[in-house]
Amino acid sequence: MNHTVTVNGKSLRVALSKAAKRALERRADALLLEMELYFSCLIRKRVYVRDDFKGVNAIPVSDKLHISFRPVMTQSCAIRDVPRDNPPVRDMPIVRPERYFPHWLTLDYRRGEWLAEFGYAGEAA
Repeated sequence: MNHTVTVNGKSLRVALSKAAKRALERRADALLLEMELYFSCLIRKRVYVRDDFKGVNAIPVSDKLHISFRPVMTQSCAIRDVPRDNPPVRDMPIVRPERYFPHWLTLDYRRGEWLAEFGYAGEAA
């Protein structure tokens, strides 16, 4: 199942596997996929799957699925000083966020786990 959402004039293609679609239909509440683009010494892409999205500027894809995009950065770039799993981050002010907004987002559901990934043109979807 595919959806297209337009944010700041940019299209995001959202592809759901059949298993993800079935799992979403069984949910009572909506699910949030927060796409995080992390800037530090390196760039990392991560999708957080959240049940609670109070205070998040979420964009509805359907009645059961919402998305958000959050560019963040660390305070410093000293890898040895940053915790490996969850380094402290802060929102990154971006002048033209549409230039960094992803082109695609996929969602699957396997063995009781949500699997999500986002990317840009030229990457595998």
